[in-house]
Amino acid sequence: MPAAVAGVRIPDSGPARQAVRLARRVSSETLFHHVMRTYVFGALLFDRRGVRYDRELAFVAAVLHDLGLVEEFRTPAERFEVDGADAARRFLERLGMPAERVEVVWDAIALHTSVGIATRKRPEIALVSVGSGLDFTGDGLERIPSDALDAVLTAFPRRGFKQEALDTVLSLCRTKPMAELMHPFAEVGRRHLPGFPVPTLEDLLLAAPFDE
Repeated sequence: MPAAVAGVRIPDSGPARQAVRLARRVSSETLFHHVMRTYVFGALLFDRRGVRYDRELAFVAAVLHDLGLVEEFRTPAERFEVDGADAARRFLERLGMPAERVEVVWDAIALHTSVGIATRKRPEIALVSVGSGLDFTGDGLERIPSDALDAVLTAFPRRGFKQEALDTVLSLCRTKPMAELMHPFAEVGRRHLPGFPVPTLEDLLLAAPFDE
């Protein structure tokens, strides 16, 4: 693990090292690189704005934010964000992390896909959402200097990230479709999976048991 990437120091505390060890063990290389890019991209954006945040806490949350995508931590019915947040909570509690810090990590993971909500929370929570969103969709990429981007992609290459991410989303849609109710992933299921059973928001509204 490099000590720094694009000028962003990689936290090296006990919880940070343990989080990296867990993420490496359960994730593909492609997914592990994504969670690392999430932290570095978020830190680059926040550091340029002068945002103050707890680096260890933001790093641990970023590194663990996609635990809910891996088989070991999937449950039959919960959204993957909740699965991941619950898995991270159990892991950090075993490490003896104080409860109030664990709850920040839980919120950061559970809310990281909630665009427009996570960014109104404390900076560690916002950083995970902003960093993961940049790596997933490119939102905010224009604010990353080209030399910094090159450094990030050299340290943590994408290596087929788009296709692996799409395959993972489709796996969730196949195995627990109702967990995607009112979730952005449902759009992917409807496009790619014939007979995808999850109703749309319009379906839910019109099926409500009221006359009008």
